[in-house]
Amino acid sequence: MRSRLAALLFAFSLSPALAQHAGHGGHSPAGLAPYAGQQTREAAGLDAAEAADLRAGRGMGFALPAELNGYPGPMHVLELADRLALDPAQRARMEALRAAMLAEARPLGEALIAAERALDEVFRGGTATVAEVDAATEAAALARGRVRAAHLRVHLATRDALTPQQRAAYARLRGYAP
Repeated sequence: MRSRLAALLFAFSLSPALAQHAGHGGHSPAGLAPYAGQQTREAAGLDAAEAADLRAGRGMGFALPAELNGYPGPMHVLELADRLALDPAQRARMEALRAAMLAEARPLGEALIAAERALDEVFRGGTATVAEVDAATEAAALARGRVRAAHLRVHLATRDALTPQQRAAYARLRGYAP
């Protein structure tokens, strides 16, 4: 089970790189190196926008499994507060949930950035070993999983704070239901 979890987390850690690589087939039109200039990134596996999003506690699509399956997040609920007819207690609950999620996600985002920098360091010295690569990759994947879990968990509490009618209205307003 642990190796299966590690494999899944490893796959998630590759998502940004795979998406970037797929975007241009790994080759530039003029035969130039497609990653030229990226060697100065804070962490090779994260672009500046991703690092900024992690530091700010933004979701980056981490909670889509919840969002698309009837578990709204507090930020979007607050955006639709009037149309969902949230009462004052629900508004306060959404604000509290969002604040708690940000308080958790921001340091976890910093930990992910640090784990990605540590992975860079494995290669920087030119003497990387399989064991070092495996350990650093697993650490980065676990850090990414922790950030994602923080974003997903808040969707559970958000859903519980809404009535069934509000959840149905949310799905319609977000375009998930007719």
